[in-house]
Amino acid sequence: MVLLPGGAFIMGTDRTDGYPADGEGPAREVTLSPFWIDTTTVSNENFSTFADATGWVTVAERLGTSFVFAAYLPANFPPTRAVSDAPWWREVQGADWRHPEGPQSTIADRMDHPAVHLTWRDARAYANWAGKRLPTEAEWEYAARGGLVQQRYPWGDQREPAGEHRMNVWQGTFPTRDTGADGYVGTAPVDAYPPNGYGLYNTTGNVWEWCADWFDPVWHRDGPRVDPTGPPSTGRKVMRGGSHLCHASYCYRYRVDARSSNTPDSSAGNIGFRCVRSADTAN
Repeated sequence: MVLLPGGAFIMGTDRTDGYPADGEGPAREVTLSPFWIDTTTVSNENFSTFADATGWVTVAERLGTSFVFAAYLPANFPPTRAVSDAPWWREVQGADWRHPEGPQSTIADRMDHPAVHLTWRDARAYANWAGKRLPTEAEWEYAARGGLVQQRYPWGDQREPAGEHRMNVWQGTFPTRDTGADGYVGTAPVDAYPPNGYGLYNTTGNVWEWCADWFDPVWHRDGPRVDPTGPPSTGRKVMRGGSHLCHASYCYRYRVDARSSNTPDSSAGNIGFRCVRSADTAN
């Protein structure tokens, strides 16, 4: 973990090249107390340690099913239920954090990749066990920006400065062909690519990251500006950062000011998390 000093920063954006209806704006000054944050998302190795120590069974394991991106399934995989407005997501029996693409897959060679198929409730359980918590949305954005002001990405305003790939997102034609031009098809190791100015890796791309807050597209316009913790329950939790499946033609949310949400019992092959601690807690 790294200790961040907190203080005032500009959260959100007034740009309109993203998704204003998600509540990306307005840009506003928010002040945070100091806090510790994980430099990476929780890896398969980390989550294995937790599961072995506690016997925790994830929601996907209990249900026996989760959602997998269709392009990652074998060509002869039998037809299964798809998401109606996103048919590239398929419900797969036996998909869980140990078997990211279903029972025929394994994490044996991906222990340094982010743990996925984890619901918000699974992430909270891990955080509690580790003596940590999930970040507030404001903490997450402050940390993801790495000290930069009103830039789209943790390293600046250009997605690929001088042609250099800085994150793991979909390259090619979505959803049929990911060229892997950024070095990866599927998830990347949790410490892939250079860190941001605060020493954090992969705060955009790779996997969506759960936050503690409930999601609302307008609440924050008049909400608290000091250590905000989000609105009362709305039925959906905030996710930030985008994932390896984001493409500008479909989901231009691999920006530090972009937002999304999901129900706290939802899981998929592109959702993970990282944790924080309050500054008065020992590292």
